[in-house]
Amino acid sequence: MQQDDGKEENVINYTDYVGIMMSSVSTIINAISYVLIAFVAISLIVSSIMIGIITYISVLERTKEIGVLRSIGASKKDVSRIFNAGFVSGALGIVVTLLLCIPANALIKHLTDISNVAQLPVAGGVILIIISMFLTFIAGLIPAKLAAKKDPVVALRSE
Repeated sequence: MQQDDGKEENVINYTDYVGIMMSSVSTIINAISYVLIAFVAISLIVSSIMIGIITYISVLERTKEIGVLRSIGASKKDVSRIFNAGFVSGALGIVVTLLLCIPANALIKHLTDISNVAQLPVAGGVILIIISMFLTFIAGLIPAKLAAKKDPVVALRSE
């Protein structure tokens, strides 16, 4: 701000309209990102609950198999591992994502001449695998414990 002889008509004000617009756009994008993160978190929680329910139903339907396994000498830990074996799913999901990035990048390059748009950072992939393993473990923990605690004799008698 410059002043010349104290006259207001000689004052020059600088306004960065592009900067104001870009800060507004950045704020909106950050808000949208937070909303999307919240939706993803909710969907992960719901999917973990559904994994737990499906695993529990599997335990109920396979009671006789659990009884046979326990009667031939399988330990509680072995039975528990059967129902909590979803750790590979996270790594499989990352591998499929990396494989799908190849044709996606080729298609985008062909249509727009922009290369390497679809990417998965290594750190992000590792974090996603860890989160997937943790959620699968938590979702299968209770049903796997229930399966492991079943008495072989009672399990063999059930229908």
